[in-house]
Amino acid sequence: MRVHRRNFGIALGFLILIVVQPLFAAGIPRCAVDDARQELCMSAPAQRIVTLSPGATELTFAAGAGDKVVAAVNYSDYPPEALKLPLVGSHTRVDMEALLALKPDLVVTWVTGNPPAQIELLEELGIPMFAIEPRTFEGVSSVIERLATLAGTEQAGLAEAERFRSGIAALSEQYRNAEPISVFYQVWQQPLMTINNDHLIGKVLQLCGGVNVFGDMPRLVPRISAEVVLQADPHAILTGSAEGVADDQLDGWKRYSGLTAVKKSNLFFVPASPISRPTPRLLEATRIICDYLDSARER
Repeated sequence: MRVHRRNFGIALGFLILIVVQPLFAAGIPRCAVDDARQELCMSAPAQRIVTLSPGATELTFAAGAGDKVVAAVNYSDYPPEALKLPLVGSHTRVDMEALLALKPDLVVTWVTGNPPAQIELLEELGIPMFAIEPRTFEGVSSVIERLATLAGTEQAGLAEAERFRSGIAALSEQYRNAEPISVFYQVWQQPLMTINNDHLIGKVLQLCGGVNVFGDMPRLVPRISAEVVLQADPHAILTGSAEGVADDQLDGWKRYSGLTAVKKSNLFFVPASPISRPTPRLLEATRIICDYLDSARER
């Protein structure tokens, strides 16, 4: 691709539509390095894709390859078209017989979420796999672009990747000088769990000017106690819920009337899927969190 840009000096979109696709059609391999640092080269665009996590399903649709997905796993609920897909089990227990019967030419896996034994079996069978697990904003855009390369949907994939990239950049600029505000993000109620600053949700909090009170903890998703939350005394507490509707997950904190987040009524609920999946909907979740932290600052 670099050679064509130098030789002809044309815009990226025109290059993809006019130059790259015909070359790929002529048999030039499509290559991409996955998030497990393995390179996959395909002689033709993938036509039968199986996705082994809800996030992988969503990202493949975002790359413009939704019509090429022939099966997914449980909880693959976005976009709505994904609900119509046949299922091959869950991300932790794949029905290998059902998967193989579909004769996929590409399986999109989850680096840390799929059982190693099943990944090894797919590898032994020679089924092309592409492992994903974006942990940064740029990683989300990059995965979309790489999936689009493998599926031959560069025009749609690059456009969506750039939409997400530009949206995050705009929010980053908007909140670059935001007043810092301490935040506790509750991942799970029992056992009580949170995230550190290396987690993508932690990066969302930081972008919005939030100071994650457990950001320096070594584990990505550490278990904590209520006592350390009380000691940290965050100004805002957030958690994910269905559609961002308030439920009982944060009710336990209300009995601590001296907790700043409780005194200021800064207990917030974010739509669970958009904030927990590293997909383009993370942009929507980031906007919501930034708005919540703005409200907390005003209080």
